[in-house]
Amino acid sequence: MDLPGPIHDFLLVFLGSGLILGGLGVVLLTNPIYSAFSLGLVFVCISLLYIPSNSHFVAAAQLLIYVGAINVLIIFAVMFMNGSEYYKDLNLWTVGDGVTSVVCTSIFASLITTILDTSCNSQQIGIHLSTDFFLPFELISIILLVALIGAIAVARQ
Repeated sequence: MDLPGPIHDFLLVFLGSGLILGGLGVVLLTNPIYSAFSLGLVFVCISLLYIPSNSHFVAAAQLLIYVGAINVLIIFAVMFMNGSEYYKDLNLWTVGDGVTSVVCTSIFASLITTILDTSCNSQQIGIHLSTDFFLPFELISIILLVALIGAIAVARQ
């Protein structure tokens, strides 16, 4: 889709801010239903980001698969769970939260400095991810796998 420069920039900023706000909503909202709806906002913004790059099929598939199936499944599963267990022992800040926020903030700061220092296109980023940054990329995937296993363990209790 050939959009004029200012409209394209506005669209990217709007969808990027929707991604950031939705991601913060997923993490910070205590009600799991609201968190799932924020995840739906993230999925919609991601699918809409494919439209300006003329990937309409990928955008439609992303919208159907993630928003239409996975997010609805998450909301369906959360609604079957007991909602009162989420508000027991409401400790707002623990040691694990502090360590996690420090690690995430440092990763975010290093990512921002790396982005500002480089002028790469997506092909060069893919080459760097598969060669120079292969180990950190795999470590992040292992961390995400551990988080998924932890979420399943917490949900089963």
